[in-house]
Amino acid sequence: MKNLTNKLAIVTGADGGMGTEITRAVALAGYHVVMACLDPEKAERKRQQLMRETGNPALEVIGIDLSSLASVAAFADTMVKRGTPVSLLMNNAGTMETGLHITEDGLERTVSVNYVGPYLLTRKLLPLMGQGSRIVSMVSCTYAIGRLDFPDFFLRGRRGNFWRIPIYSNTKLALTLFTIDLARRVEDRGIVVNAADPGIVSTDIITMHMWFDPLTDILFRPFIRTPRKGAATAVSLLLDEEAGRRTGTLNVSSHPKQLSEKYIHHPQMAELWERTERIVSPWL
Repeated sequence: MKNLTNKLAIVTGADGGMGTEITRAVALAGYHVVMACLDPEKAERKRQQLMRETGNPALEVIGIDLSSLASVAAFADTMVKRGTPVSLLMNNAGTMETGLHITEDGLERTVSVNYVGPYLLTRKLLPLMGQGSRIVSMVSCTYAIGRLDFPDFFLRGRRGNFWRIPIYSNTKLALTLFTIDLARRVEDRGIVVNAADPGIVSTDIITMHMWFDPLTDILFRPFIRTPRKGAATAVSLLLDEEAGRRTGTLNVSSHPKQLSEKYIHHPQMAELWERTERIVSPWL
């Protein structure tokens, strides 16, 4: 481990598969790491493990529920009150719901956890960020099949019946567009904003809870990336010197991927920002 710095890193879902690997890498780099997790008790066990493995005592757990905008705001307010500058923000946590669940805010739960919650968290933490700060969001190759049907996107995830894969894809498209849009808005402040596509990773999120799961495991899971390999792109965006010189990019296998014009200048990008701002405005 490098010598401890005074720099602060925040990682959501830090106790999950890729979250653990990202936290480990950032801790080894000497950062003070806030592990922002849904289940603080479970995360505390992971924190103890990671402190032993990295030799970094500056790891702490703070609870956050991305399906509750009040919880997201409370977490961010705690950080703002401390006043410690945020060097790294890793929007890693995600979900793929098995059925339609509406949150206390009237949002479809996948949409809240994967997009609106991270949006609000990022917006509220921006005052703590400045020159050299980095924001990385974990997206997915499924953004390419995503679509944004307003207002259904926020209320049900998609137009029509609940179907988990399209809804998940829609949230990852929204997060990708947010990355591109935010990068432009904060570039003059020296804040770097990028997206990481981990590929298909062997984590619980890809379990379908269907009769064919065992067959899927046998046929496909041996070819799926480990959490460490899946996390590698995000880690490079957070820590590598070269990655700190680019912003507004989608990255795959630790390299930027050329996005087509339809995403760079997506016709719904401005509307997505405006609609999301209206939803989160009570907490800003």
